[in-house]
Formats: sequence, structure tokens, C-alpha cells
Amino acid sequence: MRSFLKIFFATLLAFIVLFLLVFVFLVGYIGRTLSKKEEVVISPNSILVLETNQSFNELKVIDPLNSILRSGPREVPGLYDVVRLIRKAETDDNIKGIYLKAENNANGFASSEEVRNALQHFKQSGKFIYAYGEVMDQKSYYIASLANKIYLHPKGGMEFSGFYTQLTFLKGALEKLEIQPQIFYDGRFKSATEPLRETQMTVANKIQTNAYLGDLYRNFLQHIGESRKIDTATLHKYADEGMIQEAADAVTYKLADGLRYNDQVMDELKSKLGLKGDDKVNFVTLPRYYSAYSPRYADSDNRIALIYAEGNITGGDSEDASTISSGHYLKLIREARQDKDVKAIVFRVNSPGGSALASETIWRELVLAKKSKPVIVSMGDYAASGGYYISCMADSIFAQPNTLTGSIGVFAILPNLQGFFRNKLGVTFDGVKTAKYADLGTASRPLTEVEKKFIQNSVDSIYSTFKGRVAEGRKLSGPVVDSIAQGRVWSGIQAQQLGLVDRVGGIDDAIACAVRMAKISGYRLREYPETEDPVKTLLRRYSDDSRASAIKNELGEYYKIYEQLRQVKEMKGEAQARLPYILDIR
Repeated sequence: MRSFLKIFFATLLAFIVLFLLVFVFLVGYIGRTLSKKEEVVISPNSILVLETNQSFNELKVIDPLNSILRSGPREVPGLYDVVRLIRKAETDDNIKGIYLKAENNANGFASSEEVRNALQHFKQSGKFIYAYGEVMDQKSYYIASLANKIYLHPKGGMEFSGFYTQLTFLKGALEKLEIQPQIFYDGRFKSATEPLRETQMTVANKIQTNAYLGDLYRNFLQHIGESRKIDTATLHKYADEGMIQEAADAVTYKLADGLRYNDQVMDELKSKLGLKGDDKVNFVTLPRYYSAYSPRYADSDNRIALIYAEGNITGGDSEDASTISSGHYLKLIREARQDKDVKAIVFRVNSPGGSALASETIWRELVLAKKSKPVIVSMGDYAASGGYYISCMADSIFAQPNTLTGSIGVFAILPNLQGFFRNKLGVTFDGVKTAKYADLGTASRPLTEVEKKFIQNSVDSIYSTFKGRVAEGRKLSGPVVDSIAQGRVWSGIQAQQLGLVDRVGGIDDAIACAVRMAKISGYRLREYPETEDPVKTLLRRYSDDSRASAIKNELGEYYKIYEQLRQVKEMKGEAQARLPYILDIR
């Protein structure tokens, strides 16, 4: 027996050592593989391909598995990378034009505006843009509308029906489950909690939604009208009377230039490039072009820090690129602030908000940075509530006309699950405490009137602080801020008119402003945060994706309700400066 145990443990130890050696080898191999930059040469007479259904995050995304297996692009460029790639293509003699594959558009309105503006600049260089889609949705058509030629599949279609947004209200479901959300908020437009306390949109919410949705739609019609030389009243009529039902209708009413099958479009592109017969068009995807391109800046010691802040604002020190954790961003901003070579900071905000406390922490570090160098904010699809909190102190704020911002308000949710547990599950709770309010915030009982006052007072205090930060940063009076706060969401156009935003523009405009304010001629861009460790990305992403995919497959169209409930769970007990509900504009 003793001999058996010796052999067993020796074998086990050998297995463990072998496993560790293999693991170290694999990590090293993956690291070397990911660090190798593929050498890509762009051939003459090439066409750059841009697919509207590709989602562009603020930061580039590395796909370690694709890199190892060579099964797809190693890197998907970020939004500003895409803008720079299009600008690079303007002067690249090897790139003759751009081919837009316009199907569904996976990006937000302001992100689409960034891409569209870059394409407009490209078109002005004299190079061509061709757009083709089997079925174009409205956001993809918005980008495609500036193309020299727009073609649709003969049996396909194009959506052109106006914008709408629909909310899901959970109050009735919560009542059936005997769950009391116990909501506290400031701002009559602060409608983040409406789905939990109402069965339909309040009058105030309809007012604000009609206003910003109207602005987004007017911007949509205006730019399409300019590109297609059709007045906006006529475009509105097309949508309002349902005149675009089939692909042929889009051609009839001059929204598209023709009906083509894919092979016919390819033949036309060949002709454009002077190719014949079986010659193949050399298409270059954005990820491949990105591999061949390195941004070039002046030979200078001056740096402009570009800090990307994307996702929900949370406490903690997470380095997850999809969230803005206060601890992590405090370090990033402080690093840029204390770096003497960094002459200005451009803070790129694409966030619907989140934790009020975390927003205050980030705001404080940006205020300190502003004392030593210019701080410019560039707003993405959203810079609302907490997203506006961390923006309001900037020397100058840029937003797109279709950015959603403002939402200066605060709320808190403390659910009471006593009835649900007792009457639905047969679960009860009991305990002891050493002080009257020791168990304040527990979900196992309702709040008392005194406890409700405690929480409302806290929400009131945070709201007052939030408005004070805005008044100080935007140099507005208290009464003015109070009138434009109240939790109301504004479009970028409205925000500029109200003084919440300084200028309409994109990331390039914000960087140019930073250079002017820093009074420097040449500069190099330093981007934060650094790309996440590839091995960590591999482990986290595929774990997250598989879990999310399983839930989506199970819930189908009800997945959005699950997401809404999950957000409520995450917000429990902490004051939130967050955009109302999940906005889904179509």
C-alpha cells in the first residue's frame, strides 16, 4: 500500500509539473504569436471595404483566437482608427475607392456620424465610393447616402420609415410578483425608473423623447437630402406615406441609383479600375488595412493624451475595456496629468452614466488635470448623466448633433422582496441588530418612513452636488442649470444651444482644439488605456460571450427585459447618475 501511494503521488506530481510546463509554453507561444505584427502590403489598384454591420468600439479589439488560428482578423480597429484609416486612404495612391457593404448598422448615431463625416472628406478628394446592400436599414443608408453610386439587390429592399423608440414597462410584472422597487429620484424628467413605477411614458418623458428624437431625425433627413439633392419635406413625405416598400421604390424616388446583383456591381467596379475578364478586384478590409498602416505624427516630444472612456461608470479598479471603473480611470488620468510631455488631454466619453460616487471620483481627477493642462471632452453616442458628470469640467466640450447628453439627475432603487419571498416562495427572514437602522437597505423588509427620508435626503444632496459641478464647469448660474437639469436628455444640437456643449464636432476636432489650447505645433498621440492583455482577453471574452449567447438563445426577444432587470440588480442601493432605461432607437 505504501509503495502504491508513493507511485501515485509521484505520478500526480509529475502530471502537475508537466501541466505547468505545458501551460507556461502555451502562454509564451500565445504571447509570441500575438506580438508578431503581420506584414501587409497594399497592392496598387485596391478598393477599401467598409461594412456597416461591423461594430466599432472606442478602443480597438484584439481577437487572440483569430490570431492563433489565423482564422480571421487579429485586430478590429476602434472608431477613431476607422476615421484615421479613411483619412489615410484619401492620400494612398494604392487605394482607388471605397466599397460600402451597407446592410444593418451596428453602431450608434454619433458613431455613424463620425464615419460618415470621414467618408464625406474622402469623397471630396475625388476618389469614388460605391454602396451596395441587399436590405439596407435606415442607419446603414444614412452612411451609404453620400456614395457616388448606391445599388440595391433587385429583390431586396430599403427601410425608410422614420424613427421610433419603444419602452418596456415592468411595473405590472413586479406587482404580480409582489416586489416593491422603492424608488427615490430628483428631476421631473429623470425617467430612468419609469419602467419600474409606471405602465406608460409620463408626459415629461414624452416631451423630452419627442424633442431629441425629432432632432436626430432632422439631422438624418438633412444630410441625406444634401447628398441626394432632395429636400427634407419630400424625404419626410416618403417616410410618412410609406412610399418606400420595395427596392424599386428607392430607385424611383432617387434614394438609390439602381438595382443590381452582386456580380453586376463587381463588374462595374472592375470597369472603374480598368480590369477585364476574370481579373479580380483587390478588396482590402479595414482590419487588413489597419495592419498595414501606422499613424504618423510629427517628430516631437509633445504628447496629446487621448483617453477613451466607454461603458457604464462603476466603482472599483476593473480594467475591463467595456466599463469605466473609477479606480482604473483615476490612475490613467493621473498618469497623463503628471506626464510633463503630455501637453493636453482629450477625454473621449461614450457612456450612459452609472455610479454617482464613481463619477465624482473621476470628475475630481479631471479637475486636477485641468489645473496643469487643457482638458477637452469629445462625446460619442452618449455622454449622459454620469457621462455628463465626468465631462462638465472640461475647457471645451465637443459633441455630434446626434449625441445624447445631459440627463442631469440622480436616482436610487432599494427593492423590497418581502412579499415575493413570503407569498411566492414561502421564505421568511428574522434576525437581531444592535442599532435601529443597522439593517437599513435590506431587501427582506420595506423601508420605514424615516428610512425613506434618509435615502431621499442623500439623493437630494448628490443631485445638488451634480448641479453645482455643472454650474462651476460650464460657468452657468444655479437657476439656469436647475432649469436645464431635472434629468432631461438633450441632443447634441440642443445641448450646444443651452451651453452644455461648446461645439459640434468629432474626435479630430477635439484633438485640433487641444493642440491649439496647448499652443504647440507638432505632437504625437498617446492613447489610453492600453490594450488588454491578450491571454486575459481570451479567457474573459469567451467566458462572457458563451454565457450571454446562452441567455440570448433561451430568452430570444425577451432578452432586453432580462437586461433591464439585470441593470436594476446592479444599481441596487447605490445612488445612480444614469441615462433613462435602455434606449433603442430605430
